[in-house]
Amino acid sequence: MGARCSKFSICWFQSHLKATVLESSDLDNGGKGEKQTWPSFTEFSLEHMKAATNGFSSDNIVSEHGEKAPNVVYKGKLLKNDLWVAVKRFNKFAWPDPRQFLEEARAVGSLRSERLANLIGCCCEGEERLLVAEFMPHETLDKHLFHWENQPMKWAMRLRVALYLAQALEYCSSKGRALYHDLNAYRILFDNDGNPRLSCFGLMKNSRDGKSYSTNLAFTPPEYLRTGRVTAESVVYSFGTLLLDLMSGKHIPPSHALDLIRGKNFLMLMDSALEGHFSNDDGAELVRLASRCLQYEARERPNAKSLVVSLMSVQKEAEVPSYVLMGIPQGTTSPKQPLSLTPFGEACLRFDLTAIHEILEEKGYQDDKGIANEPNAGHLELQETWRYCF
Repeated sequence: MGARCSKFSICWFQSHLKATVLESSDLDNGGKGEKQTWPSFTEFSLEHMKAATNGFSSDNIVSEHGEKAPNVVYKGKLLKNDLWVAVKRFNKFAWPDPRQFLEEARAVGSLRSERLANLIGCCCEGEERLLVAEFMPHETLDKHLFHWENQPMKWAMRLRVALYLAQALEYCSSKGRALYHDLNAYRILFDNDGNPRLSCFGLMKNSRDGKSYSTNLAFTPPEYLRTGRVTAESVVYSFGTLLLDLMSGKHIPPSHALDLIRGKNFLMLMDSALEGHFSNDDGAELVRLASRCLQYEARERPNAKSLVVSLMSVQKEAEVPSYVLMGIPQGTTSPKQPLSLTPFGEACLRFDLTAIHEILEEKGYQDDKGIANEPNAGHLELQETWRYCF
């Protein structure tokens, strides 16, 4: 895929999404009449971004691309509201026109859905071009599908991933953002409740390099190879490749998969780890849908709305929360950043009595002379002293 992902994953913000599968019409406000709130889109200063990422520390890198597209994503924390974010930093040659970058970021930032890892801000200062999105703490689909450690992804969860992704694409299409660049397993992330979200970064038009696909050409839509342009139908083709991923647990080239499908050997596509956990009818339906998405002629592929309808009918264990299906603790949050101490706090940590005394004298701290008989005087004095630590 041309990318390296660490133990962290891109994009998280606290979700109040219900555990049940939601209808597409519920996505704007969180479903079932509950109104979801997100931070408004903000244009951050570079200083804010440096503070959030500890000066773009290499320790905060969660993913990065190679030399040809050296865009890096950092984990950060907005100091104003303690919100964990993913900060994508483009290379200095990307987006030479700041107006174009800002217009594109604002357009993507106007989207808000439970199915997206939403874009909540950007930074455009000097040569810097940065995007700020919700941070997702539970890795990527690539990690859970291809590189699992404890258990393979359950069939019901794979079906849910497919549905939620289709709903994300339908929502974006309804808002005039049908184009998604390089849709793949790295672009699907898991939030605090284990629900799959589509990364907002792929909704941004690529910079002047014109490259919309970084994947192997064997997985690229045929019309893109002919014209170099992405269309809404191209996105559906990529969705078809993701259906193959979900069924097989492997990254199978579409041409090979279609040969198996034509030969009615679709069971050879299915992940052996799923044996006995899905019905042949469900498997055949997913294969049928994948083959429709992978049609050579773009006009013969289904649209996002019909994908949602088809996938709604095959959902399993819809009432089971995603975190249960994923086998992760409920409400697992991102690890906290180390506490930043004042010089007095560091002296307390070292039990350096000399340094403590010098700092207290500098602050004008007085002995308890004259206050011993005051009610709670010792307690108040201790509180005041402790305040200086932090």
